[in-house]
Amino acid sequence: MAATVIDGALIAQQVRDEVAAKVRDMEHRRGVKPGLAVVLVGDNPASASYVRGKEKACQEVGIATETFHLPNDATQEQVLRLVDRLNNDNDYHGILTQLPFPPQVSESKVIHTLYPRKDVDGLHPHNVGLLAMGEPRFIPATPFGVQQLLVRTGNDPGGKHVVICGRSNLVGKPLAMLLAQKLDGANATVTICHTGTRDLGRFTRQADILVAAAGRPGMIRADMIKHGGVVIDVGINRVEDPGKKRGYKLVGDVDYEGAKEVAGAITPVPGGVGPMTVAMLLVNTLKAAQLALEEQPSSARAR
Repeated sequence: MAATVIDGALIAQQVRDEVAAKVRDMEHRRGVKPGLAVVLVGDNPASASYVRGKEKACQEVGIATETFHLPNDATQEQVLRLVDRLNNDNDYHGILTQLPFPPQVSESKVIHTLYPRKDVDGLHPHNVGLLAMGEPRFIPATPFGVQQLLVRTGNDPGGKHVVICGRSNLVGKPLAMLLAQKLDGANATVTICHTGTRDLGRFTRQADILVAAAGRPGMIRADMIKHGGVVIDVGINRVEDPGKKRGYKLVGDVDYEGAKEVAGAITPVPGGVGPMTVAMLLVNTLKAAQLALEEQPSSARAR
């Protein structure tokens, strides 16, 4: 029997509807509209496309958003000055720095410059530390989305063996920290694998829940999946396809056609994790606005 397809677009719509209701309530009760500033540097087509998608999602739920677009030759100092200005602008409760940056701009320095209370991507060391301690403030959007896909489809990670293929700061490492915590929607036994793991299939075949996030198309084959296991494909890879008008197609890290005959449930690419990433960014932006309302003005900068 073919696997159940986990519809990320449908679940993301549910999340957006929830956020929209809370945004309306915040405006009605507190007179505050959550605001998100997006910092985009350069002309990377993929980044520009992602930003347009985030702008559209913000507009749908009632979050005010503005994109600050700097040219491809912007200096490190220009980017840092912009981020510092947004840190001190009370109209924006969250700041998203759209990665990657051009080579002359240090991603690390920009992330360190963000006020942790506005870091809705959850990348600042302060927020990473809170996640590691089991006291998350902003969970990085993609790991957060993966967790919600699991929980909302009845595949709670609690007590399960989760194998994550990928160790990036954006997905692999924060997802491992999140799912290993003694928290609702977590409490799993987590194994991290990567492109240097020997005999990768020996580990993936043990996974009750397998998360592919290594950025290699077709890396996970059907014979590497536990029968009836849940497969979450985070990969988004462009591969050449002369039959497509654009000359390429998007595929994940999993050989989908083979995997769906073995797995119990699986996410497609596109239409799986991607929509959830945007939805959880909205959740984090709303939370940033809620925290801003709760904290005292004198302590706002420190937090």
